[in-house]
Amino acid sequence: MGNFVANEGLSVFVIMVWLGINAFLFVHFYMAFLVERWYYTRVLLGQALPWARAPAACLNFNCMLILLPVCRNLLSFLRGTIQCCSRTAARQLDRNLTFHKLVAYMIAFHTAVHIIAHLFNFEFFMDAQLNRNTSLLTFVLSEIGNGDNASFLNPIRTNETNPTIVMFTTVAGLTGVAITLALILIITSSMEVIRRSYFEVFWYTHHLFIIFFIGLVFHGYARIVRGQTVASLDTNKPQNCSDMFEDWGKNGSNCAVPEFAGNPPGTWKWVLGPMILYVCERIVRIYRSHQKVVITKVVMHPSKTLELQMKRKGFSMEVGQYVFIQCPSVSRLEWHPFTLTSAPEEDYFSAHIRIVGDWTQALYEACGGDKNEPQEAWKLPKVAIDGPFGTASEDVFGYEVVMLVGAGIGVTPFASILKSVWYKRIQNNQDVFTKKIYFYWLCPETQAFEWFADLLQSLEGQMTEKNMMGFLSYNIYLTRWKEQEAAHFRVHHEAENDPITGLKQKTFYGKPNWDNEFTNITSQHPRSKVGVFLCGPPQLAKSLEKQCMSHSAADVKFIFNKENF
Repeated sequence: MGNFVANEGLSVFVIMVWLGINAFLFVHFYMAFLVERWYYTRVLLGQALPWARAPAACLNFNCMLILLPVCRNLLSFLRGTIQCCSRTAARQLDRNLTFHKLVAYMIAFHTAVHIIAHLFNFEFFMDAQLNRNTSLLTFVLSEIGNGDNASFLNPIRTNETNPTIVMFTTVAGLTGVAITLALILIITSSMEVIRRSYFEVFWYTHHLFIIFFIGLVFHGYARIVRGQTVASLDTNKPQNCSDMFEDWGKNGSNCAVPEFAGNPPGTWKWVLGPMILYVCERIVRIYRSHQKVVITKVVMHPSKTLELQMKRKGFSMEVGQYVFIQCPSVSRLEWHPFTLTSAPEEDYFSAHIRIVGDWTQALYEACGGDKNEPQEAWKLPKVAIDGPFGTASEDVFGYEVVMLVGAGIGVTPFASILKSVWYKRIQNNQDVFTKKIYFYWLCPETQAFEWFADLLQSLEGQMTEKNMMGFLSYNIYLTRWKEQEAAHFRVHHEAENDPITGLKQKTFYGKPNWDNEFTNITSQHPRSKVGVFLCGPPQLAKSLEKQCMSHSAADVKFIFNKENF
């Protein structure tokens, strides 16, 4: 229980506060439309009125939040500021995309409720005009404002009104349709299968948020939903006058014809601040993207992995951070995130890019990956860099004991960490708080090991020479292999160095027994707080998080961190 609180306590608290505010706003605004001022509006619309207005308030709140988790520069600033005070609080910022998705789902839910309620409202407005009977209060209310059209209650002014025309000729109708279509396209294109297979579709449709916010701000401009004015309540109290509607405004009557007005648009008050922050965020990104970046070296690794080594004036990074890369010759609009694999101590920064889609394939070809001869420097494509941005891995040297778990290309953030370890502990004899690192790398194919093996071999040799082998324990797992490869492994298994990686530490075949690994670490490091860092698939994340929960005791705590960008 204690470890659950350490790992998830603050996240659960934040989510509960967020849900609580949503619930409060819904109930508060639902009750606000049950008061006397809205009595005559409810005569026309019934309970559909508060059911439309309550989710609208929740939409304002969530639309205020939706942009904040994607202001990456703001989050990096907050992370650096908070980290010195509370590592737990800083870790919550690494879950920004998870919160962004939750807020998006809440927006979709309240939008659906809002639309359904307004469809009923529209139907009730039409019925009030179609039932042209002066003995009905609904018809009398619908006729108010016919002369000057200034104080109407029913926006459907005649019984000949075409609903389609109203939908596409009014501000509320046009903006409502635009908002709904934009939201549907944004959410459907954000599904993981589309995002991973057709990233361009996800990227382009997500920019419909501009239309969404413009429509949102102007949606209530026409003030279609109206209530009785405060002044009118003095001359027409619904509890006294609603049954005497046939005498409204006549001589001798104590009840004047009620006057109606809509609330002034208020959405802009909710979203203006986040919109300004996001515009500032984009200005910073544009400025940085125009800073000159020089590709100093291109390395084509096995398993179609491209390494770019780059330099940019004033570039400063920490371990485990990531950047967004744009290549104008491939696409001027697309930016893709890649973890930095270089160490802060190096005079360049690098990224390893696995070729898995159209954009990465085009970049691979632009860098000469499909050619046999070396590419001349002046022929290399221009690239723009946005970042670096912080991740959970920045905290790695804040733990005395660390577990690093990478799956496939997910090893990239740990390349930066291990290089930094090499510079700090081996080359510079610099003392660090971290006393032990357990490194696990799971790969489905032997070729994927090749680009990272050089670094591990260098670390292994240097640590052996300086008698520091106890500092880093690395375990490499091959999760899939062919029969021909298996025969080769059996023949060379007794060799001094591993036949796959060339390391003295032999490769394991299959998947780790995480229960045994965590049990061993628990026994080796009593009274320790162990930082568990993962860059890998969701299934592995669930497994490791479960192990962190089950193996934490009073004297050992496992703190789970997952790369999320």
